[in-house]
Amino acid sequence: MIEQQPILTVTLNPALDLSTAADEVRPDLKLRCDKPVVDPGGGGINVSRAIKIIGGQSTAMVALGGATGTRIAEMLKSDGLQILRLTAPGETRQSLAVTDRATGGQFRFVLPGPEWHKAHLADSMAAIAEAARVGGWVVVSGSHPPGVAPGFEQMLTVRLKDGRAKLLVDTSGDALRALAGSSTPVDVLRMDSHEAQELAGRDLPLRSDSAAFAASLVRDGAARSVIVARGADGSVIAGADGAWHAEATQVKVVSAVGAGDSFVAGFVLAMARDWSVEEALALGAAAASAAVMTPATELCHAHHVDEFYAGRVVTRL
Repeated sequence: MIEQQPILTVTLNPALDLSTAADEVRPDLKLRCDKPVVDPGGGGINVSRAIKIIGGQSTAMVALGGATGTRIAEMLKSDGLQILRLTAPGETRQSLAVTDRATGGQFRFVLPGPEWHKAHLADSMAAIAEAARVGGWVVVSGSHPPGVAPGFEQMLTVRLKDGRAKLLVDTSGDALRALAGSSTPVDVLRMDSHEAQELAGRDLPLRSDSAAFAASLVRDGAARSVIVARGADGSVIAGADGAWHAEATQVKVVSAVGAGDSFVAGFVLAMARDWSVEEALALGAAAASAAVMTPATELCHAHHVDEFYAGRVVTRL
């Protein structure tokens, strides 16, 4: 096993992911579907699953409740993942992805999780701070459950400010907007190109545009490094040492589900192994490219990640 620093992934709003397919998705009809593929889902869970696939280790801290939560915990344990269970304030949610075979399109139905209150938030914050290891990484990935207001990640940054661990955040919506406007920097902030353009209020058609916007967030104190994922055009990172671009491998896209989480897994695993930022970006890009080749929530395959990383193209911007 290659030496690495500890990685703790955090999933406050997990889901039991069901994926299936139908000949055609149309309204007002009973749609006869294939037998569903069932996976434990949620940003941090997927990151931990992908880290294991590509040969690393992590601990998945997951907020779980009810029978669905118990089922997810059992699935994670059977997959060989090390988990720390937080008690969620209600039944863990489910999500459904249905592929329309007639068009190849995928319909994704995402349900809300249980409502959180201040006591649950305080307990989870304390548990994360206690579980974080000095010199390690904490990855907060995925959506906030109802009741968790934007600002959670900034509060967590303060709890970790003694250098206990570095914090990588991959979120969206109001939580991302709060982070982008914050002067309490997380260590790494990741977003996709659409989210970056919404924050910037303009199109970012070129790699240099994404890099410039990412650098502006670093200058404003939102994060020490900012990653913008550009889909088939790879990913850009900007930080104190400049900006880099890692190309995506051109492959046939089967499903984009889990590509971002696979990227985070590759990136944070490389950083935990003390690789350079540009090599971490390349491993993340390789894992994301590998993930889009697999159906449903299958994530990446290790041999594809190794192959794509071996052919990496990384450029300083």
